Amino acid sequence: MYDKVIEGVLNKDRRMVARAISLIENNDNGRTKILSEIYPHTGNAYVIGITGAPGAGKSSLVDCLLSTLRQQGLSVGVIAVDPTSPFTGGAILGDRIRMQEHALDKEVFIRSMGTRGSLGGLSRATKEAVQVLDAAGKDVIIIETVGVGQSEVDIIKYADTTIVVLTPAGGDSVQTIKAGIMEIADIFIVNKSDLPGADRTASEISMMLDLGGSLREWRPSIVRTITLDGSGITDMHKAIFEHRDFLENSGHLQKVRKERIRRDIIDLIEYRIKSTVWEQISGSEEFDLLTNQIMSRETDPYTAAAQILTGINLDKCKV
Repeated sequence: MYDKVIEGVLNKDRRMVARAISLIENNDNGRTKILSEIYPHTGNAYVIGITGAPGAGKSSLVDCLLSTLRQQGLSVGVIAVDPTSPFTGGAILGDRIRMQEHALDKEVFIRSMGTRGSLGGLSRATKEAVQVLDAAGKDVIIIETVGVGQSEVDIIKYADTTIVVLTPAGGDSVQTIKAGIMEIADIFIVNKSDLPGADRTASEISMMLDLGGSLREWRPSIVRTITLDGSGITDMHKAIFEHRDFLENSGHLQKVRKERIRRDIIDLIEYRIKSTVWEQISGSEEFDLLTNQIMSRETDPYTAAAQILTGINLDKCKV
């Protein structure tokens, strides 16, 4: 079965691409085989991350950007990371009502993924879904995050270009920028710019960038958009590819992707070790005994952790 899925992904079969992502999300036993065999065919797609507070208009911006990219003849994948349903574990919003006009386009693949308890507004399987879409020949992959505030900075681990969406009606934009967002944005979008306060929001972002001085080689662009009539979408598209040109010409793109690979390896090691440790101690009498001893202050968590680690068999780690 897995060989058929792998072959289908490499042949750009939409059903097999969807199947591969489902197997990865569900942590199927064949997940590692699929990812390992498609990996040599990855590394060609450009990844754009779009983040911001709920209600900022991220989905509408993605929809407009999709139209622009398709007019250029580019094949596009979209991963929309949604809140997780407490009942089914799936994505609450489904495959994005706002993007339905692209659903029948064979060169557009849209997939909603639940966060499934992951912090940072992203599912743990997001980067692996990106690899599937990359191997399936997508030129551009857009990741739209769930929008959860300060922990949203995780998007920088996945995207080549990170777009932060703000709105004039979003309250104090300086507070928003202070929430770790300033450091991750390559492009700021002031969406719903027909609302009062758009000029102020853009000015506040510019002032914050000025305060940062010349610490960064790339000064983030500030683009004003109105998705209702498409205003500013061309400017957003231009800013994205200006940033891409900067990354490629300066050599930063290779550095960013190399660092991403290093981080992926470390994340995989951490995940495997955590899973192995939990499998061996969950429900064990020793773990319950140590927990009770800590409660009664007969021992401490640090000594208990060291004692547990001495008995862990890391040979059972499955990669």
